[in-house]
Formats: sequence, structure tokens, C-alpha cells
Amino acid sequence: MKGDVMGKNDFNIVNVRVTFKNLPIYKMEKFAFKDITAACESFKKIPGISECVIIQTNSRVEVFTVNNLEQGEVPDARRTEGKNLTINKIKETWASLTQLEQYDLDHLDQILEVYMDADVYHHLLRLASGLESIVVGDEKIFDDIKASIAGAKLAKVSGRILNKLFDSTIRIATRIRETTGVSKGIISVGEIAVKTAEDYAGLDGKKHVLIVGTGETAAMVAKTLNKRGYVFDVCSMTIERATGFSKNLGGKPVKFEDVLAGFDKFDIIFVATTADYFLITYDRIRIVMENKKKGTMILDISDPRAVDEKVSTLPATKLMFRDQIIEAEERHLLERKEKVRAVEKMLGKEVAVLDATMKRLEPEPLVKDVFSTVDSIRRKELEKALQMLGETDEEKIKILDELTKAVVENIVSIPAGNSKKSSEQD
Repeated sequence: MKGDVMGKNDFNIVNVRVTFKNLPIYKMEKFAFKDITAACESFKKIPGISECVIIQTNSRVEVFTVNNLEQGEVPDARRTEGKNLTINKIKETWASLTQLEQYDLDHLDQILEVYMDADVYHHLLRLASGLESIVVGDEKIFDDIKASIAGAKLAKVSGRILNKLFDSTIRIATRIRETTGVSKGIISVGEIAVKTAEDYAGLDGKKHVLIVGTGETAAMVAKTLNKRGYVFDVCSMTIERATGFSKNLGGKPVKFEDVLAGFDKFDIIFVATTADYFLITYDRIRIVMENKKKGTMILDISDPRAVDEKVSTLPATKLMFRDQIIEAEERHLLERKEKVRAVEKMLGKEVAVLDATMKRLEPEPLVKDVFSTVDSIRRKELEKALQMLGETDEEKIKILDELTKAVVENIVSIPAGNSKKSSEQD
């Protein structure tokens, strides 16, 4: 019976994801798939999964699948009998396709977020509308979503259900973006900081630039520097963090100790950390900076501040803080908040519409799963019949085996054909 008659689908749309919101950006690369199509194929090999789409950027990796509903009483995933649950199989497959460290493997249940059905629709709409990006309203994530479903269709790893979900989401998000203007005039904290450096310190391609930090704000600065073609170094408290960040967002990783020892070599330094203490103090850099003649501009856009204000008394050193940099853009930021509220209001109505649309769908029959079940029954019944007949002739047994197999294949193929016709008419 169809989903709109029953009021409930006999499948789940599942989203398993890791994003910059629950994992440091410098670690994101470890969770990424080298070959997205091959990864989709691997997830589809899990019994009960019929479709897969993956969205992968430098700040998120998200797997979307269509799963058959678990039959009977669903066991606790933490118990032995719960290990074969589809969600657990997705996590196991993810781990097998990536180069995760032991800590990540031990905490995989806490790192990977799992959502189903209406929660997935809401998230995907927010993502496509620009509310889940590091930079709110970012157009690039919208392009990434369109590219992801286009690639999945081409590779034939998606199907009727995910195609409908993504196509509907793209159509709705296009209308939301155009109506609210959330994609227009975007200025991130990173862009404001880089523009300030251009205006007050003559930032150009010849300047020696450094980013201190590997979090969201540092990512905004890195994206802006990349967009404008500026080369930069990046450092963190550990070289591993800086290296992971640079693999995702560019820049040359350098050791924090080397940065402190060679602080005078940098023309412009963006400090964007989440440390709750002064990372750069007067005493730490005084000796290397006290004879400096060439100017250095330090833009501390951390929250809270990470640079000791006394640093500004060092020779040829100009220090600006986040509140000073953003002050000129307060009006713009208020306008952005108004646009976000408008998007949220539209999303509230559209999620309900999308949910109703998806409930009218039926999944593509999982022919391989159905055939496997039916063929098992066929073999058991054939064995019983042969015992009753006392048949031992190998040639006759082979003929009966092929005959019953052909009957099963023809019967199983009927629902698949009907579903395909129905899909083409929708």
C-alpha cells in the first residue's frame, strides 16, 4: 500500500554526518572519502540500503541513504544483537573507507551525528538555504549540493527517493535565497579582517602573512585569502593541527615555536583562536620584536582576545581587536540577522510541504534483497520436492533448479518494473 494511504513510509531517509560544528576543521580531512562514488557504492552494499548521496566539503562530510525499516523489535545498538543494525553498518563502512585515528574510532558514536526523515529534510533545507555554512548565506554550499546530486545521478547511486528529496530541496532553496536575498552582499568576519589589512597595512601578494588558529574564524580568513590569491602560513599549538587545516584550506603549516622565534618576519598576522588565555604576550615576542623597523600589523579577531594589549607598545607594531574591526560593519551584520530571520520563517512552512511530498513516495524495490530471500525459500522447497520424489539424476536436478530459478527471477522482476514505470510517470 502506498505511503500516502498508510501515512507512513516503509523506508527511512538517513543522514549521518560530521561537520565543523562538532569536529575541528583540522580533523575533517581524516573523515573525508577519497572516491565519493566508490564510497556510495560501498554504502549501497549494506543490506537494506538502496540509495546513497554524499556531500563533502572542507567543513563537512554528510552521507544520505535510503534504508528499509528495521523489522520487528529493534535491539539496543550497544548490545551484541544490535551490531548488525543498518546505522551501525554505515558507521563501520565509514571507518573502513577512511584513515581514522584510534581516538576517533573509539569515539565514533559521539562524533558522527545521525538524523532521520523530517529532521533530515529540515537540515538539508537549512544547508541549501545557507544557514548551516561557516559563512551564513554562502552560495558555494548550494553549488556543492547541486554537484553532489548530479554526480550521484550520473553514477546511478541515487534513486527515485533521494533524487526527489534533493531536487525539491534545490527548488525550494532557490526560491528562499531569491526572496530573502540571504546570498547577496555576504561579508564574513574573515573578509572584514582581510579588507582591514588591505586598507591599513597594504596587504598584497608580496606581504608575509600568518594565520594563528585552526577554527571556524581562521577558516573564514583562509577562504578569503585564497579567494584573493594571497599566500599565507598557518600555525596552531601543534603542527598536526596546522597540517590538517592546511590540507583542507591551504596555507603552509609552521610550528608555533618557530613562529614565536621569527615573529618579526611577518608583515600581517591574523590571530583567530578560541583560547581563553593570551596566546601571544609581550614577554614572548619582546626580544625578537624590539629591534624591528619594518611594520607588523596584528589583527586579533579571537573571542575572547588572544593577544596581550601591551604588544601594541612594541616598535613598528599595530594591533587591532575584533570589536574595533567589526564596528564599521555593525549595520551590515544587523541586516544579515534580519535576512536570517526571514529564511527561518520561510523554512518553517517549507519543511512541512517537503515532508508531505516525501511521504507520498515508495522506495525502489531492493531486487537483490528480495531475490535473495525468495531464492532461499526456492532452494529449500526444491530440496524437499527432490527428497519426496527420490530424484538423484544430476541432469534432471539441474533442469529443475534452473526452471525454478527462472520462475523466481520473472516474478521478482514484476514489482521492479512497475515501480520504474510509476517513477517515470511522477
